[in-house]
Amino acid sequence: MIAMFQNSKGNETNIKLPFSFIAFSMLALILSQVLLLLNGDLLVTGTFRLPAIWSAAHLFVLGWALMVAMGAMYQLVPVAFLTPIWNEKFGFVQFFITASGIVLFAAALYVRPQDALIPGIVTLTGILLFLVQMFMTLKSQAKPNILTLFVGSALLSLLATITLGIMLVLSMNTGFASDYYQVIFKSHILLGTAGWFSLLIFGFSYKMVPMFSLAHGYTMKPAVYVFLVYFSGMISLISSFLLESRNLEMLGTFLLFAGFVIFTWHVKKIIDKRVKKKLDRPFMFALFAIGCGAVIHLAAVASSAYSMLPKMAGPIIFLYLIAWIAFSIIGYLYKIVPFLWWTHKYSKEIGKQKVPSLKEMMDEKMALPLFLLFIVGAVLLTASFAAKLLFLFYIGQGLILIAAILFSFTIAKVVIK
Repeated sequence: MIAMFQNSKGNETNIKLPFSFIAFSMLALILSQVLLLLNGDLLVTGTFRLPAIWSAAHLFVLGWALMVAMGAMYQLVPVAFLTPIWNEKFGFVQFFITASGIVLFAAALYVRPQDALIPGIVTLTGILLFLVQMFMTLKSQAKPNILTLFVGSALLSLLATITLGIMLVLSMNTGFASDYYQVIFKSHILLGTAGWFSLLIFGFSYKMVPMFSLAHGYTMKPAVYVFLVYFSGMISLISSFLLESRNLEMLGTFLLFAGFVIFTWHVKKIIDKRVKKKLDRPFMFALFAIGCGAVIHLAAVASSAYSMLPKMAGPIIFLYLIAWIAFSIIGYLYKIVPFLWWTHKYSKEIGKQKVPSLKEMMDEKMALPLFLLFIVGAVLLTASFAAKLLFLFYIGQGLILIAAILFSFTIAKVVIK
């Protein structure tokens, strides 16, 4: 596995760059979960469109998930595409602008949403700089592959997401495109979740699943169908927002589900070709997230079929972010961070002095209870939404907050070894 993960000569990224993003993301994760816990009475009643919830959601999506994805991409893109990052100094500038923008944007959403335009533009600037960095990096790739399609489409979805977000703030301030506010709002959420995060996770899963399972001799042909079907689902849903068509809504949710099922089946086929008999717990947690994602997509199909999608959209999106996107990131990050730090600190010392093993870099004993806290918390949150019971929400969200703190502490411990 080490050989597969090792950067090619000349492709190494300054370790401070990805770890700057990861460190910031951990703080944002904890703060977002605190805000959600403090506003449980609103969430349980289905009230999602309030400043405190907007702030928590954007801290979670932008401050944690987006920033950790950016940090991971600064390290994984050179590995996956065999090309060095275009400009590392540019990357540090991009980090500072993006981090500042997210902090100011989340604060503005919490205090005075109508004043979120300028912080939003700062955030947009940081994200645009990241997109420039990634597109310039991918441009130098010798031969595009299926990962290029997934990652490139995810980056375009990110650009569309943040652009639509600025349009929402403009609409609140000036009435710009007010007749299309709901279309913009729904498209903003769809492109930010299914477009940016899911396509990105799909793409890098095709690199990491074979890597962590030591799989060989598998086919990548189904990946094309995963992309085509899933992307068609997004187009159908955006069309349903524009045309207010329930038929297109049902078609869109079904195509998203179908694309996800093909992805799930393909991942299973890859794992069936593995050499490694016993899979690591963090990797199994990432696989568990795929199962959660399939169930959540099925719930969206059922809600649409029974004309309940508008009512169930809030809980479905919430669980989509936690049980699919967050669980995937946490599972993969638990494996990636120790390797990055071990490679940075000890790879050149092998044979010269005694160095810790890769397994010693991460507390494996912590993995199972940590993942169980996340899982039980998500189950209780689901039950709290269904039964509208506040005490269940507090228990479930409390467990997720504890798990987030423990996870951040576990990641932080890696860098002192």
